[in-house]
Amino acid sequence: METSTFQKIKRRAGKLFDSRLQSGRVLEVRHWNPTTLVEIDLHLPLADIAQWHDIPYIKFKVDDLTFRDYTPSGWDAETCTCTIYVDAAHQGPGSKWAQQLKKDDVVSYLKIGSTNHRPVATSAVVALGDESSMGHLLALQKMVLPNTRFSGGLIIGNEDHRKLFHEYFWSPLEPVARKDVFGHHSLMEWVLEQQYSLENTVFYLVGNNTMVTQLRKLLKHQGYPSAQIKAHGFWS
Repeated sequence: METSTFQKIKRRAGKLFDSRLQSGRVLEVRHWNPTTLVEIDLHLPLADIAQWHDIPYIKFKVDDLTFRDYTPSGWDAETCTCTIYVDAAHQGPGSKWAQQLKKDDVVSYLKIGSTNHRPVATSAVVALGDESSMGHLLALQKMVLPNTRFSGGLIIGNEDHRKLFHEYFWSPLEPVARKDVFGHHSLMEWVLEQQYSLENTVFYLVGNNTMVTQLRKLLKHQGYPSAQIKAHGFWS
């Protein structure tokens, strides 16, 4: 009886969410080899993100009553198209959704929101993240002008994926090998090698929550004040 009541409530909640959803179409899906990173081109005709003041995110429906946030790496306002990157190396509803998508599939999203990340006026904007934040960091790169102010480290555990990143993108983001489970020690080691100034460097931390939290602590321990650390964590 209790299960039946729960299922009814769940169905009602699902219908409520579904009535608010917008839809789009998959244009192309590319699985990086090995297939733990999925690159997805989307046509979202009803999306309105032509003017980016902050880096946006799109809350996609990946299963019943289940949503995940993905950041478009850029937005073509004329064609209403974008590309997202999904880290599918772990088991979860977002990974399963991305792995199963194919060309011409319909995707649904609940809303487009803001991550509150925008480049500040300083001489050094440093982005630090992992595979789950690839789209976010590429979007940030496009917002930093002049681009000589921008640099960063991107944890990519798979060696082939690090090579592909270099081949696919012109980017000052440096693919960094993962030497620890969550990546914060690897990124901190990379930061120390760069010898950034304490006065004019602002860090943007994006990725799994553990990495973001621990990396923020390590940067503060090195003397960087909280005002120079912008953090945005994802579910791990």
